[in-house]
Amino acid sequence: MIQPLGPGSGTAAALVGRALRAFYDVDVGVANVEPLPRAAFYAARGRYRAEKLLEHLAVQHEDAFRVLGVTAADISTTKGNVADWGILGLASIDGRACVLSSFRCRRSARDTRHAEERLGKTSVHELGHTFGLEHCKTHGCLMQDGGGTVLTTDGERDLCADCRARLGARGFLRAGAQSPWA
Repeated sequence: MIQPLGPGSGTAAALVGRALRAFYDVDVGVANVEPLPRAAFYAARGRYRAEKLLEHLAVQHEDAFRVLGVTAADISTTKGNVADWGILGLASIDGRACVLSSFRCRRSARDTRHAEERLGKTSVHELGHTFGLEHCKTHGCLMQDGGGTVLTTDGERDLCADCRARLGARGFLRAGAQSPWA
């Protein structure tokens, strides 16, 4: 289930759905847009805490197989000694919920289409985590760690053979899956 959160998230949800259907053998539904939960807002930086968004999504969609929240708002998490690190998305390995934001996808994007491509790639990456995939060391794999920059997505084209095999073994890879970015 894709859950659009806050203003500007409805259009992004449709795009994310297309990206997920290209790779994953799961039903992808899109819920109605809901407001971002106030409890997740971090006023000091004007961002939403991704961990709190994951908790909200898991509670709101407790019967969903997986839920992916998508928002246009800036999101963050704690990384190392940085208490409020801005991120593209967040998920737990084998978790039920993940969240992503189009906010950072727009940074230094050539145009709208480029920002949308980044968002699609990030959606495949985050949902991949919920299916058990960890960060991949293969250059160009959609599961490659972003390394703190959106620019990593620009070099990613597809899931590598190892990530595809892992997804296939778990029954999540769509038969004949082809990357729209290859």
